[in-house]
Amino acid sequence: MRAKQRRRLLHVTAVWVGLVLGGCFAGLPVLWMLVSSFKPNARIFATPPRIIEEGSSFAAYLSIFHDPEKIRFFVNSYLVALTVTALTLVVGIMAGYAFSRFEFPGKRVLNVVVISVQAVPPITLLIPFFGLMVTLRLYNTYQGLILTYMVFTLPYAIIMLTGYFNTLPRELDEAAKVDGTSTFGALWKVLVPISVPGIVSVGIYTFMIAWNEYLFALTLTRTNNMRTVPIGIQLLMGQHSYEWNEMMAMSVLGSIPVVVLFIFFQRYFIGGMTAGSVKN
Repeated sequence: MRAKQRRRLLHVTAVWVGLVLGGCFAGLPVLWMLVSSFKPNARIFATPPRIIEEGSSFAAYLSIFHDPEKIRFFVNSYLVALTVTALTLVVGIMAGYAFSRFEFPGKRVLNVVVISVQAVPPITLLIPFFGLMVTLRLYNTYQGLILTYMVFTLPYAIIMLTGYFNTLPRELDEAAKVDGTSTFGALWKVLVPISVPGIVSVGIYTFMIAWNEYLFALTLTRTNNMRTVPIGIQLLMGQHSYEWNEMMAMSVLGSIPVVVLFIFFQRYFIGGMTAGSVKN
């Protein structure tokens, strides 16, 4: 009995040690980013490193808030990410409902296409998208970025929401139609309200993709008034010097929206991710 207890204690201790080490490995870069955003640029790589350096202040944050160009980076990111999230959810909900509830010609083919698009590495589509956006005169526009991001967020949304709607009994639709509700009404008045966990998880994931995307934002925009936050951070890397403290400050500010979303909607996010993978 004692040997069994010792093995259990060793197992629990090993798990906790692993969790602490993993937490430190993941958390130390975030801590370094946060404390560096308050340091003077010349003291960020000072040795030995200190959490609080002499001359630490909010200067980097004030520099960002007082620079209209840097504020524009955040405005662009919010505009693009929120629009992509809203459009992806609307289209994904209707497409997921159609795939879940109806049989129609070409359904299997469309399923294969959706999954195939999700499986294609985005970098392989960079040059074709650049040519397409230039041809359609959408280069360096919000519309071009939004449409491009939706190509990569919609397949995930459709797959997840189709799986989530598959977990909901068809009797709900039938009961709504018996009460005189149309198919469209049954979706938005009955199924959508009880599908909040799945919808929230897809929305958060979509927002994260659009907010953090770098490669297409760099390629499909030309002027600084169209750049997003990831590009704005990169622009702080000069030819002869880097504004490390401002880079860290912009990184902290750029992390806040995603962190806040996850904190407030964590239970919906986890519930939605798991529910969409199981069919009753």
